[in-house]
Amino acid sequence: MSRSAATAAAKRSSAGPRARSSVLVRLVSRLYLAQAGASAAVSLSYGRRNLPSLLLAVAIAAALCWLAAIVRSGSHSAWLIAIAFESGFVAVGLFRYAYSARYLGGTLLAIITLGTLLHPAVARAFADPRHVPDHAGAALAEGAGELEAVS
Repeated sequence: MSRSAATAAAKRSSAGPRARSSVLVRLVSRLYLAQAGASAAVSLSYGRRNLPSLLLAVAIAAALCWLAAIVRSGSHSAWLIAIAFESGFVAVGLFRYAYSARYLGGTLLAIITLGTLLHPAVARAFADPRHVPDHAGAALAEGAGELEAVS
């Protein structure tokens, strides 16, 4: 391994969990922006050419952009809001596809985004650091107590 590659690997490993969580938060935010673009593009190109249909497509894209901005904060409440809205988008998209046989733009990306939000690593990235339990510390404390009892 070259010296610069070793230095880069050391920087990545020393970046810690905070840098990893910000990468996951940015990933989810970008997925929301991609979903907004796909939703608007599919809805506007294949939808009916009447005013309510156009306004609904623009309103959904604007709501997804607003949601991307909220998710960018990385807070736990933003994660909960994102899951609630994304579950609604998936439900409406699947319902419309099942009963009217019309594809609602962005449904596939909504499913992918919801799956990404529910992944344990992403959930930890949005967790409040004050409320994340330290399981390793508790296990080490128990082990130390057992060692003292034996000796």
